[in-house]
Amino acid sequence: MTVRTEEGAVSQSNARSKAINPSAYNALADALTVIFWNKPPFARYVRGMLQQHSELLARLDFGATKRETSGLLVDLLRANEARYRDLTIRIMLDIAEMKRFPNLEQQVDRDEMVPKAEAAVAVLREWTERQREALREQEEHAATIADNAKGARQSRLFNEDHEALKQRFFELHAASDPHQRGRDFEGFINKLFGLYDLEPRASYSLDYEQIDGAFTFETDHYVLEAKWWKEAIGRRELDIFKGNIERKGKNTLGLYVSMSGFTSDALAVYSLSTPFVTIDGSDFMAVLDQRIRLDDLMRRKKRHASETGHCFLPVSKIFSEIE
Repeated sequence: MTVRTEEGAVSQSNARSKAINPSAYNALADALTVIFWNKPPFARYVRGMLQQHSELLARLDFGATKRETSGLLVDLLRANEARYRDLTIRIMLDIAEMKRFPNLEQQVDRDEMVPKAEAAVAVLREWTERQREALREQEEHAATIADNAKGARQSRLFNEDHEALKQRFFELHAASDPHQRGRDFEGFINKLFGLYDLEPRASYSLDYEQIDGAFTFETDHYVLEAKWWKEAIGRRELDIFKGNIERKGKNTLGLYVSMSGFTSDALAVYSLSTPFVTIDGSDFMAVLDQRIRLDDLMRRKKRHASETGHCFLPVSKIFSEIE
């Protein structure tokens, strides 16, 4: 019997014995992650596509990052392909046909976000347009399934992106031009914060001041300052940053990232009352080594600042409290 398939994502003849190509699954996970920037529209879309599959929705954690949620969903579809083949193809085709990305078009960085989404959708579209596409050998597919089963299903794609950022950080560390490194560091932080769904905004200029960036964390809006200097950041720089924050909305907070740390007198001034929290090189490396998640680090630092008024909480103290 001939089984009809949609746009060739799986083979037409003997389709039930064939498999969707693993690269098509990867393309689906990548596209799901970038076609929305904010979590609410992403969650609404996924819930809408899975409205007839409550057993899948029950397995998803929409409190995780979009990358983690997309990775888990794709892994669930792939682990039971015989059952979810039609659903998987329907989602692939729906995304592959997207021409506009309203949520991305509303963002400040839309000129960067929209092309990225278009590229991911184009890759997915290539797979959906290939007639009778299937694995060349069933053994390769079985081996791929076995390999994927060894890892942590939900964190696989997230960890890959995290490791790539860590390698990029080492490249920055080895850079010979400190000024160029400083400019590249801002873009690097933007990508790291994006991985954790902190909705980062690239650097921008206002009258009489330059802002390195901004982001959102747990409903709070943060102004970001990031420095990779040879010397530690002193009181003067923190005073300027405090003034910049106070000129924003009353609910705006700040994050100062300094790879070289902060002077003791600067931290002493902001040990009883502070509108910002700080991250130094040790904190940063702990995040890149995945000894602590960035969102967990921010949560603990914010709570520490709220309870004590101190802008600085070393990651070593956090680890000692956990132990």
